[in-house]
Order: sequence, then C-alpha cells, then structure tokens
Amino acid sequence: MEYTYALDQIDEVAEALIKNLKFSTILFYGDLGAGKTTLIKALVKRLGSADNVSSPTFSLINEYKTDAGASIFHLDLYRLKDENEAYDLGIEELLETDSLKLIEWPQKINSLLDDEVHSARIFSTKDNVRTLEFL
Repeated sequence: MEYTYALDQIDEVAEALIKNLKFSTILFYGDLGAGKTTLIKALVKRLGSADNVSSPTFSLINEYKTDAGASIFHLDLYRLKDENEAYDLGIEELLETDSLKLIEWPQKINSLLDDEVHSARIFSTKDNVRTLEFL
C-alpha cells in the first residue's frame, strides 16, 4: 500500500496501518527527518497509549504501555555500533515477544530479523508531505 499524506492526516494513516497489521514488527526506513518517529507517535497514540513518545536515540529502546496494559517497543538503532551490541541489549529476545515492535534503522540488525515483518518506507516529497510505502 502507498499513502501520501500531510502531517494533519497522520492519524488517519496510523489507523490504516493498524487495520492492516498482520505481523507484530514494523521496520521503518527513511532518511533523517523523514518522519519515522512522528508516524510512530501517531501509531502509539492510536493503539491506546497515553505515554510520552520520543525517539530512543540514546537509550535505543523505549517501552510504552497501552490502556489495556500491552507493551509497545520502540527501537531506534541509529546509534547501534554493530549486531554484537544488539545482543548485549537483549534485542534478540525482545524480537521474539508477541508485543508490537516499531524499529527505526532496522538495517543495523538485518540478520536478527525474520520474514514476518512489515516494511514502512517513508519519503519526504515536499513541505510537510510524506509518501509511505507499507508492505
């Protein structure tokens, strides 16, 4: 699926993604500033979490709780040095959980990922307009 949206339409895009989820992992690809974290904020909110969503650039992993008590994990692997660091952080075990996992910069852990994932590629097309390819 492909979506072209302005920032004021992001909640609608998040809702559409949620309705089309088949797997518990979404891999987010896009340049710095493309809108990955912004879309993740909308997804977490639409999934029923009141937690403050921010990019876990330095901690690498944030956990948000929904109103129903479910966990949503947000990983930002931009600063990950190598896959050994991913093992040290316990990312391999986290990937095996049934919780929703939203992963920015997933190319840093390619060998840890299985085929049952969604891919979300975000492109900034012009001022405040994004194109999202969701598979």
